[in-house]
Amino acid sequence: MKKLFGLLVLAFLSINAYAQDCTDSVTLRQSLDKATAAIRDGFSKGDAVRVGRLHSPNVIKYFGGNNVVVGRDAVEKQAREWFKTSNVAFVENTVENTCFVGNVAIQTVIFAIRTTPKHGGTPSTARGRSTVIYVQDKSSPTGWLTLREIAPEAPPLKP
Repeated sequence: MKKLFGLLVLAFLSINAYAQDCTDSVTLRQSLDKATAAIRDGFSKGDAVRVGRLHSPNVIKYFGGNNVVVGRDAVEKQAREWFKTSNVAFVENTVENTCFVGNVAIQTVIFAIRTTPKHGGTPSTARGRSTVIYVQDKSSPTGWLTLREIAPEAPPLKP
């Protein structure tokens, strides 16, 4: 009977041992907000180096179909090519959900990016819903690096 009681107590105490509880704090949220603002600022200033530095060397970004970007250098290269011909600015950034688990943050955002050709042409706006996994990293200028990003099309705007 004592063994059974001991096992029940052990089972009760370990129920949450593997739970992935979100651990939110004002400090964590403010630091992540600073990091995401730095990424958007890098885009608006056309600073491909800064955009790259805010991503992990091992980042993988999934933009739909075969559009997959792997690695910090590839992110920087893609941004540099984009910035050569266009001014780029985030015109929407609505955070839907953020969860912190240890030194990891998972955030889902509805975003819109306006691309304006530098040499004439009509501006366009692409809208999406991204889920981004960030990791805290002391090598980052903001303390956070993008590790994974999945960015399919966003749901339609409501009239």
